[in-house]
Amino acid sequence: MHPQRRIALVSVGAAVALIVLKLAAGLPSHSLGLVSEAAHSGTDLIAALLTFFAVGVAVRPADVAHQYGHGKAEHLGALAEAAILSVVSCFIAWRAITHLVGSREASVRATWYALTVICLVIVIDLSRTIVSWRASRRYASAALSANALHFGSDLVGSGAVLLGLLLVRAGYARADSAAALFVAVLVLIAAARLMKVNVDVLMDRAPADAEAAALEAIAAIEPAVTLDRLRMRQAGGRHFADVVITVPPGAAVGQGHAAADRVEAAVQAALPRSDVVVHVEPAQDDEAIRDRAHAAALGIPSVREVHNVSVLDVGGATEVSLHLKLPGELTLEEAHEVATKVEQAIKAAAPEVDSVQTHLEPLAEAGEGRRMPDDTAERDVVMRIVRDITGHDARELRFLQTEDGLVAHLTLGLEGGSRLSDAHARASEIEERIRHERPEIADVVVHTEP
Repeated sequence: MHPQRRIALVSVGAAVALIVLKLAAGLPSHSLGLVSEAAHSGTDLIAALLTFFAVGVAVRPADVAHQYGHGKAEHLGALAEAAILSVVSCFIAWRAITHLVGSREASVRATWYALTVICLVIVIDLSRTIVSWRASRRYASAALSANALHFGSDLVGSGAVLLGLLLVRAGYARADSAAALFVAVLVLIAAARLMKVNVDVLMDRAPADAEAAALEAIAAIEPAVTLDRLRMRQAGGRHFADVVITVPPGAAVGQGHAAADRVEAAVQAALPRSDVVVHVEPAQDDEAIRDRAHAAALGIPSVREVHNVSVLDVGGATEVSLHLKLPGELTLEEAHEVATKVEQAIKAAAPEVDSVQTHLEPLAEAGEGRRMPDDTAERDVVMRIVRDITGHDARELRFLQTEDGLVAHLTLGLEGGSRLSDAHARASEIEERIRHERPEIADVVVHTEP
């Protein structure tokens, strides 16, 4: 027999013996305190039986139908015990109050055998409390912990009954009823605490102390890992942890597995016997989110062009903004529907995005362009600006007269090893200089190549 079940079986035998003793002394002496303690021991018997069967279920290993084990059977048994305690205590309290207010006459005889029995009960309660408490600590058993709390309340209640009987012998007839009421209130408080603890477990309330220990263990891991989420619950003295960590997008599978092993070992070292499941995900950077948002937007019909895509972290929330070019003949209502579909597509492609802002622009209609008959003046100015900035002439320069004005198409040859950002900076500087010196040029299109 499993040690936990053996301890529970001893409690069953002790409860039966105490019921017999208390009734044998309480009924002849008319002591409500002793009778209430006998009723209390009757609940002990039921509770001990519940614990015996609950522990027997809880120690079973996990199976196909109960993949997290059977540990919650202990908490169901403890909850049932608390409910029984509450009902019996309310009945005892009612009887005690009727005696105290005088609606029922108390006829208690504090005989020597009643005092002897209650002293013997105190010794038994003390031993039961110590044995159950040590066992509950050793096996981390909720059911045995409930028994220890129950037996502890019995011990205090038995002490109150002994005091009440001594006061009855001293001439205070209602002292026995006061002791019974004290026992009832004490048990109700213990039952309420027991209910709260076990309801929290059955409702999967996160164990705060265990969660703090797990977080501290993960934070101390070397090399460090990035924790994305931690969820915890407990049952049958064991903790269950679901952990999500992130690794760099380019990390190999073996690196992610090694990081998961380190997390699992750290949590189990902090919380022995815990069941830890670690899920590894690639870290999301702004560039990856930008690419997915761009691709999702282009996948929506009527979207002709997407540009100026930006990703911002606003108070811990991820926001994406982008410009959409749509056909100019769309109505505002139709354009808004397209924008809504784009926002939905981006959130589906990148769930970590909290909000999407779109700027709508009409797609420019195709227009006519013709060469200038004489572009000498403009060409001289543009070539001079290009030589000043790059040190050599442009590879190609064309001027076109369009409906929007004069447009300069310019091709620059730059060093092949130049960074794209440097090339863009030079092109922007040339555009600004040209617009400043020749305001009549409506637009400048600069193409860079090695």
